[in-house]
Amino acid sequence: MKRKTLAICMSLMVWPLLGAAPVAEIQAILAQPKVLCGRFDQIKQLAGLKNPLRSHGRFCVVADKGVLWRSLQPFASTLRLTRDEIVQWQGERLAMRLNAKQEPTVRIINGLLFSVLAGDLGQLEKHFDVDGSVSDGAWSVKLKARDAGMAKVIGAIALDGAAYVKNIAIDEANGDRTRIAFSALQTGAQAMSSEEVALF
Repeated sequence: MKRKTLAICMSLMVWPLLGAAPVAEIQAILAQPKVLCGRFDQIKQLAGLKNPLRSHGRFCVVADKGVLWRSLQPFASTLRLTRDEIVQWQGERLAMRLNAKQEPTVRIINGLLFSVLAGDLGQLEKHFDVDGSVSDGAWSVKLKARDAGMAKVIGAIALDGAAYVKNIAIDEANGDRTRIAFSALQTGAQAMSSEEVALF
């Protein structure tokens, strides 16, 4: 469960990406709203399985609070990342709670997440080799884990977008592949439902 959670968190960590090359051009293109919510569609291909696993749901990134990742189909699941903890619910049942005191990786994952949201490029570059390009207002980025621990889980991450990230592709070291597409994006406090506000 912790390994799966790490992979999910690593994919969320790069949203919205601020630490890619050429940094200045991509930062100029990317919007940096305090609240960003929308729909995600995810396809996960597990090594050794013929049919991919498909899911969709909603996400919210709140700059001063954290990230909500709510799978709606095929089953209800909610993941909440804040500065000091990761919490997961399966439906209404609390399935997992990890805090930085109990699990050192929580501080690393969430520290990187908030470094990205704050535009702290130094932290991101400690863990990834970054390669990117910009063309006609759109950009694409490839991240390769430099840290040996992360490389055991995340082989490579590719992103593309314009004002916001549109697609994320994650290739895990074990051969699993995840593709996530984002749509129906909304910004500002009104983007969050009352239920989502309560989850923070």
